[in-house]
Amino acid sequence: MLIALNKPFDVLCQFTDREGRATLADYVKLPGVYAAGRLDRDSEGLLLLSDDGKLINRISDPRHALSKRYLVQVEGLPTTAQLERLRAGVVLNDGPTRSAQVEHLADAPAWLWPRQPPIRFRAQIPSAWLAIHISEGRNRQVRRMTAAVGLPTLRLVREAIGNIRLDGLAPGQWRKLAPTSLGGMGR
Repeated sequence: MLIALNKPFDVLCQFTDREGRATLADYVKLPGVYAAGRLDRDSEGLLLLSDDGKLINRISDPRHALSKRYLVQVEGLPTTAQLERLRAGVVLNDGPTRSAQVEHLADAPAWLWPRQPPIRFRAQIPSAWLAIHISEGRNRQVRRMTAAVGLPTLRLVREAIGNIRLDGLAPGQWRKLAPTSLGGMGR
């Protein structure tokens, strides 16, 4: 079984929490499924879950270079030099990242839902939207990449993993997928 979930902001990417915070169990009531990869508590968007350990490993293992697309609201207006640094790969404390596809967007996509709670608006500090495609999945990688070039991340939404996209899922909603949806990565 393969499931696409739109993980809401402020939800942990696990099924239990001793502190009583929101978890995946608040949204997915199916036994035996586990997250294939992670999204931080303060990140939103597409998360894949499965009951197939081999499929989970293939989705989350960076050796398979499965592309992930993120919509990223950053603090500040990106310069050409900052965008080129992101595209070339950024050196982080755990080593250099692979090159990334980076696009400066005119605005947030029309389909993107408002975040609850909203991002704090600061009249004196502009923000911008980027679309970033990476094929790795290090801890907080996109946030660390944008910070390394002087563009702190304000909001991060994963839009796609491989061939699978959010496609209209509202925060907290999920749908079942065919395991072959990833294009050659199924059973």
